[in-house]
Amino acid sequence: MIDLSGFEVWLIPGSQLLYGESALHHVAEHAREVAGSLSTSPAMPVKVVCQPVATTPESIRQLCFQANQSEKCVGVIAWMHTFSPAQMWISGLRALRKPLAHLHTQFNRELPWSTIDMDFMNLNQSAHGDREFGYLTNRLRLHPKIITGFWQDPDVQNDLATWARAACAWHDAQMLRVARFGDNMRQVAVTEGDKVEAKIKLGYSVEGYGVGDLAACTEKASGREVDGLIADYEAAYTLAEPLRPGGPRRDALREAARIEIGLRRFLEEGGFAAFTDTFEDLHGLSQLPGVGVQRLMADGYGFGAEGDWKTAALVRAMKVMSAGLEGGTSFMEDYTYHFQNGGQVLGAHMLEVCPSIAAARPSLEIHPLSIGGKGDPVRLVFNSRTGPAVAASLVDRGDRFCLIANKVNVIPSEEPLPKLPVARAIWLPEPDLKTAATSWILAGGSHHTSFSLALTAQHLEDFCEIAGIEFLLIDKSTTLRSFKNELRWNDASYRLMGRI
Repeated sequence: MIDLSGFEVWLIPGSQLLYGESALHHVAEHAREVAGSLSTSPAMPVKVVCQPVATTPESIRQLCFQANQSEKCVGVIAWMHTFSPAQMWISGLRALRKPLAHLHTQFNRELPWSTIDMDFMNLNQSAHGDREFGYLTNRLRLHPKIITGFWQDPDVQNDLATWARAACAWHDAQMLRVARFGDNMRQVAVTEGDKVEAKIKLGYSVEGYGVGDLAACTEKASGREVDGLIADYEAAYTLAEPLRPGGPRRDALREAARIEIGLRRFLEEGGFAAFTDTFEDLHGLSQLPGVGVQRLMADGYGFGAEGDWKTAALVRAMKVMSAGLEGGTSFMEDYTYHFQNGGQVLGAHMLEVCPSIAAARPSLEIHPLSIGGKGDPVRLVFNSRTGPAVAASLVDRGDRFCLIANKVNVIPSEEPLPKLPVARAIWLPEPDLKTAATSWILAGGSHHTSFSLALTAQHLEDFCEIAGIEFLLIDKSTTLRSFKNELRWNDASYRLMGRI
């Protein structure tokens, strides 16, 4: 499972030597209190560590170098408690390689109307100190996350926590290895992309392996390991009759367990945190991995079907961002529509939907796949939880990467689905199916998505801002006219600004 508690974001308070030792002492005290409060906020997934007050170009540059070198530091929060001349920050910020947030706050919530004097004014200058800092980040085209408000307010702490989660996902992406078993599903376009550019722009690497390499790992699974994993299945899920002891498909269950053991071993030994497979390349495997993929996703691995490495990496990033949150995150696909009652989407996949989104205890079942020419795969079947969610797609637009997100609302099925042998979610896309689907297609979004009931669109937008990639949101305010214009403007902007 993913644990973010060992990571840090560094709070760097800005000031200058002009104000004297007494003022700087107060700045340091205030910054430590702010950092301590943010660290103990229920929303904050990481520790907020207060750094020494930044007062000179040399100290700022050293702090930024130290942040770059720290394996624990996933981002830096800058706060100008007083007026900190921005030219002092140029060298450090140009060297900084960690995500940057700009906290525009002040230590006191209210003005002390009856006692306010120039000492107070000189000490509490965030109102214009942060504007000086903002000018410089704008001039350097750094695009930090700007969060404005009183530091004890829940909305400010939630905004910082959202950014911190995105920063953790970015940190993870810089070391992410994606294992690709087999190749892309033949002739499919959107699941392909430039893996070299992905390494340059997003940090992660995609490494191909023959399915025979995976099959060799599955063959090493011992009978004792298989028995132990099946015991886990029986404790966690309701087994369909054919898979129970003495059932006619018990051997298929043992093979599914053997595949999970081999797959997990391959990923752990290789240091992979995401992977893909495809039903068109199963050499050495008797069935397409189903329950094993689902359980690995539940443990935090990213996954993409049919060789879709971009979605596998996105699922992993969203798993990192959502660590510890309720709701779940999964690989998903817009599978089919219900055009009645305003339009609904039935989301599913052949097998691989993560049980972290399950509304109740999943059922472990076996059914024919109908395609692929292999044995019937074992999979978990369940209905999704309901509530607000987001579906997202990372696509290669040829000259740049783009993340497209649609806010959706997951609802119960209007009727039972007794013959549908896969896990599923039914949702109402915002603003409506017609506008959402048309906008998605206009933007070139994939049929594969990463789907989360734990995250908001803001998590994804913050991640895109850190990565410097295009973000498109389809929500209640979307109209086709405005969305078409946004696509045109974005295309011109990215080309003119060189952010490709």
